[in-house]
Amino acid sequence: MSDDLYDEFILDHYESPYHRGHLAAPTAVHEDENPLCGDHVQIELLVDADDRVQEAWFDGHGCAISQAAASILVHEVEGKTLAELREFQARDMLDLLRVRLTASRQKCGLLSFKILKTLIYGLDERRQQSQAPAD
Repeated sequence: MSDDLYDEFILDHYESPYHRGHLAAPTAVHEDENPLCGDHVQIELLVDADDRVQEAWFDGHGCAISQAAASILVHEVEGKTLAELREFQARDMLDLLRVRLTASRQKCGLLSFKILKTLIYGLDERRQQSQAPAD
């Protein structure tokens, strides 16, 4: 793990992000921002009938850490099932970044993780509501 905050891995994802943009017809979309610094990220997923992420895209603006983290995350989640993503933890996200972050920079590095978890929770909630018997 590197101590250099802006190491080559982070800068590569910041300067040439993976799947930055939008899906034509996403299954789920969620966005959030860090009010302390103004970082903003939106994540869109295309999930198939087997609950596997076929495509993941992001868009947003902010510091190199928040934008690189979003790029790294959408690359990581493609091909994974929602069950696998439910098990994905904040520590796993921080490990993906390959740099040590200060406590204040962890908010930047974990913004997309927070969005992903909220997005999955929202999908689960919608599915439960659609399966609930009518009164």
